[in-house]
Amino acid sequence: MAQPQTQRRTELAAFLRSRRARISPGDVGMPPGFRRRTPGLRREEVAQLAGVGVTWYTWLEQGRPINASTQVLDSIARTLKLDKDEHNHLYRLADVPSLVPAGEHGAALEPEVQRVLDEISSIACVINERYDLLAWNRSYELVFPEVVDYRGKYRNSLWHIFTMPGCCHPFVNRTEEMPRMVATFRAAYAHHVGEKCWEQFIRDLLENSPEFAKLWADHEVGGYGTRLKIFTHPAVGSLRFKSMSMGIHASPGARMVIYTTADESTAEAMRNLDAGLAICQTTVLPCGHRLRFPTTSPQ
Repeated sequence: MAQPQTQRRTELAAFLRSRRARISPGDVGMPPGFRRRTPGLRREEVAQLAGVGVTWYTWLEQGRPINASTQVLDSIARTLKLDKDEHNHLYRLADVPSLVPAGEHGAALEPEVQRVLDEISSIACVINERYDLLAWNRSYELVFPEVVDYRGKYRNSLWHIFTMPGCCHPFVNRTEEMPRMVATFRAAYAHHVGEKCWEQFIRDLLENSPEFAKLWADHEVGGYGTRLKIFTHPAVGSLRFKSMSMGIHASPGARMVIYTTADESTAEAMRNLDAGLAICQTTVLPCGHRLRFPTTSPQ
């Protein structure tokens, strides 16, 4: 297996090529020219606009072991018109020493975290940067029993979304949300390039989900934010939530995600679910798959 620094340089090279391909000469005030075999700017054009040597920039895109200062990275970022998330991603991939290192993968949660989750009436869970599900409350289990009850290799939100059969997939607006989730995952990956558990997880997703593979190849990066998420539940139908997340400083890399109801019909449906009025312990879906719902709060 390649060393982490080699993989980091390879990831940096692929990211730069993907960003260069989306910038046309007209975007930077240059004439279109002739005989362009590939979309976007040429390497020598990026080097000229960024004020760096053509050979040096070519080596950077080839993943060679060269160092880049923050000033040079900033110039390249301006030339490629990177947004804030992409700029930060560039820094991480370049392994700039001044950046604060991310916490270790899989940091343990303090017991108080579960107590906080249990006190929250809204859907709430804790995930890490890889989207592994670390903790949850009863409301989360009522809406996403298939994730909580999963007995396969990964109890993981990203894995569930990309590998669950479409016949009983609960995510309604996944076409909008899946690219955002992959972009957030890609940005987090910059902290973990070369880590065995991350590399294996990505390989497994690539092998099991053509949709993930397509999005992963785009090299999009993004950050966290408030989002509208729409699900369908076999007992109560459509559910609309606003989701937001907060970092847990005692467990670096872990985030608490809270889903608040976006309309009154969703609030009413959640009250019915919590009271046990809408479900039995096991529900058979139209496709024949079964979902097991909780009858007591998780311990």
